[in-house]
Amino acid sequence: MKTLLIGWTTTENRTDAEQLAKHFIEKQWVVCAQIEGPINSLYRWESKIENTQEYRLTLKFFSNNKDNVHKCLLENHPYETPQWVVIEAAHVDPDYFAWVVEQQA
Repeated sequence: MKTLLIGWTTTENRTDAEQLAKHFIEKQWVVCAQIEGPINSLYRWESKIENTQEYRLTLKFFSNNKDNVHKCLLENHPYETPQWVVIEAAHVDPDYFAWVVEQQA
């Protein structure tokens, strides 16, 4: 059984998020990409507290593509240190999962 992963990153603008999403979909490493935003992000960067607007990019992909997605993200993301958090989907609706599998065929 294939394992579905969900990964998140953020970008400064919608255009960057869309370009990353399109690249992953074209490579067929990701079956679905969703863009949300703007969202507010508060974090510490270089000893200062930042409060910025960003766009959240959610990516759904199989575990066999995990390394490709991660490497590509680091190579193409405009941030020096992009957020990249990945979790394993604990439950996926069988019909949706069948559609996801079909996309990787």
